Amino acid sequence: MSVHVEALRLELGERCLLAIPHLHIAPGERVALVGPNGAGKSTLLRLLGGQAPAPWQGRLQVLGQTVTSGAALPRDLRQRVAMVHQGLHLVDRLSARDNLLIGALSRCQGWAGWRAGLAGHYPAAIAAQADAWLQRLGLSALAQHRVDRLSGGERQRVAVGRAALQRPELLLADEATAQLDPQASAQACQWLDQAVARGSLISVVHQLDLLPRLASRVIGLRAGRVVLDRAVDDSPSLQQALRELYASEPDVHPFDGAGAQEGAHAWVRA
Repeated sequence: MSVHVEALRLELGERCLLAIPHLHIAPGERVALVGPNGAGKSTLLRLLGGQAPAPWQGRLQVLGQTVTSGAALPRDLRQRVAMVHQGLHLVDRLSARDNLLIGALSRCQGWAGWRAGLAGHYPAAIAAQADAWLQRLGLSALAQHRVDRLSGGERQRVAVGRAALQRPELLLADEATAQLDPQASAQACQWLDQAVARGSLISVVHQLDLLPRLASRVIGLRAGRVVLDRAVDDSPSLQQALRELYASEPDVHPFDGAGAQEGAHAWVRA
């Protein structure tokens, strides 16, 4: 299993952020986490990445390794799990190319290789992969630009490329299309799929029109609990289930941008 959860409960103060009796995600699955604001989507993603906001109870295995509450992921597991954070977490003073190459640090052999990577001296094969991803992401002309001088959408593409250079077995993407226009968002779904190759992809999705492109399985959360878990298809029953998932907050539109919101509602209505 890529992810195995049993009797999970995570509380922060008096608030229960997650309460999941069981959840299993198989190797190679493409899973979308959906739900209203505050449902626990990003919290679950952070938990799987070893960044839970508070101690938790229960059993959690990621890529076959047991994860302990209050502890970071073991180093060897961190090398196999990549995350595209909602806040991106790029190094602003570095170029787009150097930010991509940071993703490959864990692939540098030994202490000497890691130090060489930190100094910007990467093996030729890794450097070539970074250049190939810059081209794929439409960033070749911006390769040497500092990322703090790039647009939000360009920075988001850099974050996807950095994750790809890590060659993860599990990729966690928290609203990885949020700052992209509709055309780039659709393209980003392919980039994320390619970035994790044969591994598993778990994405927090607010643009529901992207579901068929990003995932074969959708998990809906409300108040930290799984209330929807089924295959992604174009059936009326799924569209009705998604409407009901968001019905408790009718005035909240969890879609980014007018175009994305329109497209999402159109897909759910279809």
